[in-house]
Amino acid sequence: MENKAITATSKYPDKPITLIVPFSVGSSLDLVARALEKTAIKQLGQPLIIINKPGGAGTVAWNEVAGAAPDGYTIGMTSTEMVLHPLYDSTKYNYPTALEPLAQVSDISMVMVVQSDQPWRSVDDLIKYASQHPGQLKFANSSLGSLSHITGETFAKAANIDLMQVPFQGGAESMANLLGGHVQIAFLSPALVKENIKNGKVRALAVAGNQRLTDPLFANIPTFKEQGVDVAFSDWHILAAPKEIPLEVKNKLTDGFNRIINDPEFKSNMNNLGLEVNYLDAKDSQEKWINENQKLSRTVQDTGILDLIKAQRK
Repeated sequence: MENKAITATSKYPDKPITLIVPFSVGSSLDLVARALEKTAIKQLGQPLIIINKPGGAGTVAWNEVAGAAPDGYTIGMTSTEMVLHPLYDSTKYNYPTALEPLAQVSDISMVMVVQSDQPWRSVDDLIKYASQHPGQLKFANSSLGSLSHITGETFAKAANIDLMQVPFQGGAESMANLLGGHVQIAFLSPALVKENIKNGKVRALAVAGNQRLTDPLFANIPTFKEQGVDVAFSDWHILAAPKEIPLEVKNKLTDGFNRIINDPEFKSNMNNLGLEVNYLDAKDSQEKWINENQKLSRTVQDTGILDLIKAQRK
């Protein structure tokens, strides 16, 4: 039996690898997965089969990956929400311990956008308006307790203003409601706002990361910190496998994804989508999960989001 297992491991991979994406087609994670798919055969020796499993704000997919056979043939895309859900006591697994990180593909700072016909040209303009009109401005987020919700509440707390949060079913719905004037502010990924910035429908006021984005369309948009507001969050995309994956199989996957992610063609494809490549190996990705878990655990308590979610469940 042991010899068969060793043989199977040494031949890995000898069939296609399923990559489970926790959100729908067209989402940021889906775009990343399909960019990886293009060069998978060349670098991994087998194709990636993309399967979208939306539901439960990512938990449906991550439960499947965590519960899959640890043979390297079922892996998944993860995002910051993977760390958040266990903080809300709403998951079957504690994902950071039930999954094994393979590599970070990208680390994307969300952008705060408003309709272009609004008078605000900077974060300071918006803060002044919100201070004079408490509770009148609404910000869209992709769901209660999501990273966009956390970013919005952290901004309001840091700026000492009163904003009303409005949850939607994902970033696309948030954008639609911003364009429709139902909310005045949205925190979204660059990929989702790119076209609407190009066509002049929305204006970006701030980048929610530690650094500016390199995409020329966003390069002149300052960070919150540059504008004197202590907000710094990003949405990372990390490939992960079930916890007990054999080391030899894990190494083949991490080596293959290292080659894919650092390939100039892959980087170019990602940049064209408005996504920035930021590679981390398995060890650094694990460290990131630990640090993010600590940071976000404090944030959801400090902003009152944890209490809000618990109250909704009662």
